[in-house]
Amino acid sequence: MASAEPGRVSSVTDLLSHGRGGPTALRIVLGTQLRRLREERGIRPEEAGRAIRASHAKISRLELGRVAAKERDVADLLTLYGVVDAPRRTELLELTRQAGNPGWWQKYSDVLPNWFETLIGLEEAASVIRTYEVQFIPGLLQTPDYARACIALGHPRETPRQINRRVELRLERQQLLRRQRAPKLWAVVDEAALHRPLGGAAAMRAQIDHLRELAELPNVTIQIAPFHLGGLATAGAPVTILRFLEPDLPDIVYLEQLNSALYLDKRDDVEDYMAVMDTLCASAEPDSRTPEFLSRLSFPDPPVPGGGRA
Repeated sequence: MASAEPGRVSSVTDLLSHGRGGPTALRIVLGTQLRRLREERGIRPEEAGRAIRASHAKISRLELGRVAAKERDVADLLTLYGVVDAPRRTELLELTRQAGNPGWWQKYSDVLPNWFETLIGLEEAASVIRTYEVQFIPGLLQTPDYARACIALGHPRETPRQINRRVELRLERQQLLRRQRAPKLWAVVDEAALHRPLGGAAAMRAQIDHLRELAELPNVTIQIAPFHLGGLATAGAPVTILRFLEPDLPDIVYLEQLNSALYLDKRDDVEDYMAVMDTLCASAEPDSRTPEFLSRLSFPDPPVPGGGRA
């Protein structure tokens, strides 16, 4: 977990008022607050579980932010933990209410797995998102046609409607880059992804133009890891690191697999991946060269049988 830094949000009230408090992040903050209060009182999880008529396993899930908490349960826990100060109780109960609100992404629950829902919620609260991709353009930077080709490749058994729903979800997810207080996105794209014409030549040309446009946004940095680098510190695996203003939210490493994902927040793990990402960024082409690099890419239409081009 990263230590508090100058400029980081210092209280729950500030977090709620800063507009970055999506329900996923708020659940984690609430859980951290509840765990701290329990430990300060020397109360075991089993005792806390009995106070809300639940198992110690539920207390663990609440403190990790993996489930939404009921206001009644939080009120009972606060009483058990000796929190009698009215403003403090009000603050934590308001946090509970907001953490229980559905995120905008819930309308895509038909195509949204739980393991990926967590990432979207964390992106909503992040102040900095650092990501490295080797096979694809990062999802936050994809055009509709490119996204459709990627999604169809990864979900070959889904119907066109399901594919379209996933594309809609990805496009709505991208809106966070253009909102007020947008997070800083720092993306490193492997050159291999830029030469793989997913969706066809026309779709790839549009995707490259889109990258040029996004690279001009003040909160977006795009670097390219060229072929001549040889081996990369990440060993070819995509990595995303999310950082937050709220000190009760640890830095989180997201590692996506085909049908699941890992979320790492232990300090040693995060620092290892942060060092790898720093090395990768130092080795990749400077972002000032990205427009020139992209301008050299060419995706001609395939030849039409009998002559000419499609």
